[in-house]
Amino acid sequence: MSANEDQIKFWNEKAGREWVALQERMDANLSGTYAAVMAFAAAQVCEHVLDIGCGTGTTSLALADAVGLRGKVTGADISRPMLELARRRAQDRANVSFIEADASTHHFTPQSDLLFSRFGVMFFDDPAGAFANLRTALKPGGRLAFICWCTALENRWASAPLAAARPFLPEQPPTDPLAPGPFAFADLDRIRTILDGAGFQDIHIEKQHGVMAMGPDSAVIAAQTLQIGPLSRAVGEVDAPTRARIVERVSSALEEFRTPEGEIAPPTACWLVGARA
Repeated sequence: MSANEDQIKFWNEKAGREWVALQERMDANLSGTYAAVMAFAAAQVCEHVLDIGCGTGTTSLALADAVGLRGKVTGADISRPMLELARRRAQDRANVSFIEADASTHHFTPQSDLLFSRFGVMFFDDPAGAFANLRTALKPGGRLAFICWCTALENRWASAPLAAARPFLPEQPPTDPLAPGPFAFADLDRIRTILDGAGFQDIHIEKQHGVMAMGPDSAVIAAQTLQIGPLSRAVGEVDAPTRARIVERVSSALEEFRTPEGEIAPPTACWLVGARA
């Protein structure tokens, strides 16, 4: 099996298709973390940016706005369905392009001033090797900026639906906290060790607390947790009545996070990570 083959398969099948279908909702959910990492990265006019795990192109388009017409943004992702949407969204933009590539092994040349990622770097089978490879994309002194999730328990958008659904789920294998997945970089020391081993310098990490603005309808949100996210992976092929019970139970659990304004907004916790080549 080649590196990241499981992730390539996953993001080119159900996960990629579901994300495309829910793109507007997903962008709304991640609006707070999006704003935080964009400010942290601080892309500048005329810079060349490599956007790792660019998905449907939301961050790539924003980075293209930041660098201007004399700058350039290249979005890289392994998901063909997501890249197809990204290219449609960017079809009139001269300063942004996309490549279908596994960033852990793709041959890069040192052309980028900024290596950026919003939740796109936690899925490598060999993260140390992947970041060593990514460093080859940076010019001397170029910088790295990404955001990743802290622990699942601190991110109730993920842990609360899983806890509510657990009585109805198939037996779950033991969880490896270091396995590729959304919370693989929850350990701050692990991030530092990986980046240091890959040759990055001036590593600095900040914690960012926020909320995930999931919308007003807890039943709709509960159904979406079965389409994409940690619960969608855990649920397997349960029958329709069981899925309906899960939606009901998750919908009830999400009410804990309803704001006075009527929004379901569970807390989030992320690491903002920066370094230099």
